[in-house]
Amino acid sequence: MTQETLDFVKEKTVALIAAHSCSAEAKAAAEKWLAAVGTAKEAEVTKAYIAELEADIMPIDGLIAFAGSEAGVGVFGAELAKNILAHAKEIKAAGAAYCDCPACAACKAILDKKAELL
Repeated sequence: MTQETLDFVKEKTVALIAAHSCSAEAKAAAEKWLAAVGTAKEAEVTKAYIAELEADIMPIDGLIAFAGSEAGVGVFGAELAKNILAHAKEIKAAGAAYCDCPACAACKAILDKKAELL
């Protein structure tokens, strides 16, 4: 991995940790990865970090289904769920494969570098 890739992934990892939409599991994996960079455990922790990101990133169809469900209304409230649903349909029509919230955007940016990280 190049220094440029490492710096990019570190920056996106910090953004992921700061994202309000980041899950507790992704945040913990991100913090663990940052702590492991440059150590003997880096490769092992990187694999676990990538696996967590792959599990947490929200496919756009999943977001559409959730935002349009009673559970989504329960989490977001009716108005916000309606707005999220409309936004998700709009970005899907534009070609998005994943949610574009701050956490998912950071996940996608990191996962785009997966081959270089592993």
